[in-house]
Amino acid sequence: MSGSLDEMAVFTKVVASGSLSAAARDLGLSTAVVSRRLAALESRLGVRLVNRTTGRLALTDEGPAYHEACARILAEIEDADAAA
Repeated sequence: MSGSLDEMAVFTKVVASGSLSAAARDLGLSTAVVSRRLAALESRLGVRLVNRTTGRLALTDEGPAYHEACARILAEIEDADAAA
């Protein structure tokens, strides 16, 4: 499960930052690791969430709804941690 959460966190950071390299900088990871985690998430779900082109990312039709769910879940985890 923690792998799933890591993948979700990477996905939300990629969406928020607008690029794999910016997400990698923010997360303190290499761009290759961010790319692999995003690909692993998409593979696990069986759906593409982000269309990647040189220098540009765009969410697929499924991307926004999944991003919203991930952001909500991750925020709830942060709230639970803070409450503990």
